[in-house]
Amino acid sequence: MEGQDFVGQQQQNAAGGKGNDNPMAELLAQSFEVREFQHGDIVEGTIVHVSPTEVLIDVGAKSEGVLAAREWEKMSPEERNELEVGKRVLVYVLTPEDKGGNVVLSLSRAQLERDWREAERRFREAEAFPCVIAGYNKGGLIAHVGKVRGFIPASQLINPPREGEEGQSADLAQMVGRECQVKVIEVDRKRNRLILSQRAALRELRQEQKEKLLHSLEEGVIVRGRVSNLCDFGAFVNLGGADGLIHISELSWGRVSHPSEVLSVGDEVEVYVLNVEPERQRIGLSLKRLQPEPWSLVAQKYSIDQIVKGTVTKLTAFGAFVRLENEIEGLIHISELAERHITHPKELLKEGQELNVRIIRIDAERKRIGLSLKGTEEMPEVDWQVADEPETDLAEENSAVGESAEDAE
Repeated sequence: MEGQDFVGQQQQNAAGGKGNDNPMAELLAQSFEVREFQHGDIVEGTIVHVSPTEVLIDVGAKSEGVLAAREWEKMSPEERNELEVGKRVLVYVLTPEDKGGNVVLSLSRAQLERDWREAERRFREAEAFPCVIAGYNKGGLIAHVGKVRGFIPASQLINPPREGEEGQSADLAQMVGRECQVKVIEVDRKRNRLILSQRAALRELRQEQKEKLLHSLEEGVIVRGRVSNLCDFGAFVNLGGADGLIHISELSWGRVSHPSEVLSVGDEVEVYVLNVEPERQRIGLSLKRLQPEPWSLVAQKYSIDQIVKGTVTKLTAFGAFVRLENEIEGLIHISELAERHITHPKELLKEGQELNVRIIRIDAERKRIGLSLKGTEEMPEVDWQVADEPETDLAEENSAVGESAEDAE
């Protein structure tokens, strides 16, 4: 009491303009100041007393704060053992002053408040984080983010459950106990609503992996991936974070009408990195660059008058294209199909037909091989019935005629 009287006297002196002469008195006055609290305040305090019936916490009030009796009763023995004298804890003010003049405090509400604030921060910063699935209902999964109950709608899962009550329940039940990455997509404390999304977290993770891959890949390296999709213009290959494109022209040295002729979704392949464009987030890949260019081996593999096997790939007014081994195509000019005159190659051949042909010229530099059916065992019998007048590709015919003229020279 004497100390309080002294403080009061010093405060009166300060009010009269004399307090500045005694700085020690000012410090003493500050030490006797007490904090005033409001419901909902979160403050830090020190545990000063623990007994089987109560816990007292010093929060700077005129008397020690007391932990709510109901909360103490609900604590497990392990949780009670963690409350030791001298430990600093975060508490929530339930009642600023009860009938006994005590500040009633809550540890769990403080933790809940802190978890809500953390959820709001994660929402603002679009942060992905791990959580463990605690349960499920007909709409989705339940996950606890600290002490806050979060909900992951089925539509926000990477693999949505099957339709139908039985299939949906079975799929959701399998997720209980598993850890997954999520992002907060909605937070509403007034409605006690915290909505999470696994799909949003995956998108962010994939984007991070893609950025990392785009800046680590170098042109000319060989990497391994899995075919993720096929389309008319090429094949997409997942490289572990980002998809690269093998354009249809880079699938094979030979002619490819559709990527499905070479690859299937799910295939594991080694690919050559053609180019990397981080700004446009594009990766160009090649499959054929891992194989020797077929025309570079032509001189070693083929010779004039050699008989080889081939498959007819295309019939035109001026001849037939035949694919040999190693995806090389040669041309049988219409004049080399038979000893007799024929109007169109379709009188003798059809696309997809396999036959033996004779090599009559090789121009590896211009990527041309001239073939002939004359002088082989498979000389076709000429059908002398008049064929329908075919449509002529003038550009191809002129090219073939020019080629024949060169050969004649």
